[in-house]
Amino acid sequence: MCGINGIIGIENRDVSAHLLSAMNKKMAHRGPDDEGIFADSDIALAQRRLSIIDLSAAGHQPMWCNDKRYCIVYNGEIYNFKELRFDLERAIYGSNNKPYHFKTSTDTEVILAAYSRWGKNCLEKLNGMFAFAIWDTQNKELFIARDRLGIKPLYYCKNNNILAFSSEIRALLESDIISRKINHEAFTDYLRYQTVHAPQTIIKGVFMLMPGHYIQANTKEYKIEKYWDLKNYAPQKQIDLPYAEVCKKVNDLFEKAVQRRLIADVPFGAFLSGGIDSSAVVAMMSKVATSKVKTFSVVFNDPQFSEAKYARIIAEKYQTEHHEIMLNPDDFKDELYAALSSMDHPSGDGPNTYVVSKATKKAGITMALSGLGGDELFAGYEIFNRTLKLQKWQWLAAIPGISIAAQVNEKLRPGIASSKISELFELNSLQFKNTYPLSRKVLLEEQIMRLLTPLGYIRKNQVAELIKAIVPNSFGLLSAVSMAEISTYMQNILLRDTDQMSMAHALEIRVPFLDYQLVEFVMSLPDKYKVPLTPKKLLCDALGDMLPSEIVNRPKMGFTLPWKNWLKNDLNEICQTQIQAFKHNPYFNEGEIQKLWQRFLNDDPLVPWSRIWYLVVLQFWISENKIQF
Repeated sequence: MCGINGIIGIENRDVSAHLLSAMNKKMAHRGPDDEGIFADSDIALAQRRLSIIDLSAAGHQPMWCNDKRYCIVYNGEIYNFKELRFDLERAIYGSNNKPYHFKTSTDTEVILAAYSRWGKNCLEKLNGMFAFAIWDTQNKELFIARDRLGIKPLYYCKNNNILAFSSEIRALLESDIISRKINHEAFTDYLRYQTVHAPQTIIKGVFMLMPGHYIQANTKEYKIEKYWDLKNYAPQKQIDLPYAEVCKKVNDLFEKAVQRRLIADVPFGAFLSGGIDSSAVVAMMSKVATSKVKTFSVVFNDPQFSEAKYARIIAEKYQTEHHEIMLNPDDFKDELYAALSSMDHPSGDGPNTYVVSKATKKAGITMALSGLGGDELFAGYEIFNRTLKLQKWQWLAAIPGISIAAQVNEKLRPGIASSKISELFELNSLQFKNTYPLSRKVLLEEQIMRLLTPLGYIRKNQVAELIKAIVPNSFGLLSAVSMAEISTYMQNILLRDTDQMSMAHALEIRVPFLDYQLVEFVMSLPDKYKVPLTPKKLLCDALGDMLPSEIVNRPKMGFTLPWKNWLKNDLNEICQTQIQAFKHNPYFNEGEIQKLWQRFLNDDPLVPWSRIWYLVVLQFWISENKIQF
């Protein structure tokens, strides 16, 4: 686990080395164990290293293959690297190449050897989370790739004939190759969904390489290609496996996914909230691990927000070495500026992960497993049930005056739910591709139009465009929701926040639910196997008595903090300062921002804390990174 940087197109190696040194310094937090820079005419590669596998100096990067043709910088983990190494050492698969002689025990060298043997087709053989770049000294070409599900980030920008890439936006900005100009089209996307959806970012001219894609570049041009697509694993309608066999397959794939992610040469643990997903991870870790599992939970004095009792049930059942991180407003306030400063890209989420990651790292843990991805894969969110209901309510949309009735209901029962129902019945139909873009909205369209000036407001909805492009009509409703959640909310908020907040403490997070083989199998199943009659029924049935009934049947709380109380009291001054700073932003109506803030303070049901906090985060990030309008 590391951070990588690179530039192609600068002839002067001293200039490119100087730029990469500045970029590396900006993300030193990602790799405190080592750093390296290679610079030559037209190419420069750099890396910051967090040692997880082969802690010796042999893992230094940039790393060269045996014949010195290829040079790599790499961020991530390849979980099947030992099997691939076995094959590469023996020239398996009928290759004409000679067996590769390894000099290190790293997975980095396995990628080098695999690329030497198979070229871009090596991507089909890698099971892991990764972003890497390989320079071909013979053909003068750069190959950059990102993992199938976008677990590890990779940003890039182009300025004339110079192409630069990095694990972080802030490192790209430090290079001065790209200007610190705001992407004004991103504001509407951010206000709708508390993030900016890839490939766009908050910065003009900076893009995120999409999951399952690679870049091939030389000093004159570059092209982007797709090597993996979740759409290819559309539900097989003719599949007729017995349910017990499906459960066994899920169990087997999940066990292998967890077992693969325990490969490390450093101490490891797990985040444990006490929910189904994190409990499933800890249960399976306890089954396959050779030592006692260390677990970490955030707890509060306020029982309304604390999940401590559920986490303890799992910790006691599996006799884990359990650590409770007690959080109070003063602790969080002390950490807030550090958490916000650690954001590489603004988001409405993230500080939760920052706090638990810091405590986990402080306990001597360098790698931890997370239950992220379980909700998306096994229909854990309420949107799955809601989408099924909307399908049954198609006839409602045809009733004359239904939209007027919804508006009356909104006035009689003001709140977010009523407002969304009102906007829902203004749609042409209740088909999934129409209703889904509304589900994750933070602010509704009328509110956004008031907050933004005409300079900032963009009518096109990025999520709606993505859904049209990625979700085939052949998908069942539950599979369609999974596809949408994985491709929007999970990739652009959860995974990005997890990476930037954990790497702020040089902590690696692994996500077994996103093992691509498990994802491909579950996504290929028809909806009949995944209907959430009970919470995440397929997953729970697959694990059987590994999950206690108290966990399976508990109310879903989510991993949240008592934000409303904090924003009104302990964090009031911080919020007020950032809200006032919007007067300098030409894309926002500062008066409307102030009104929204006052409505929150007055307990307006239409303005919960989340409608304020992500504005605070946005303005803080803009100021912190000296972004120009």
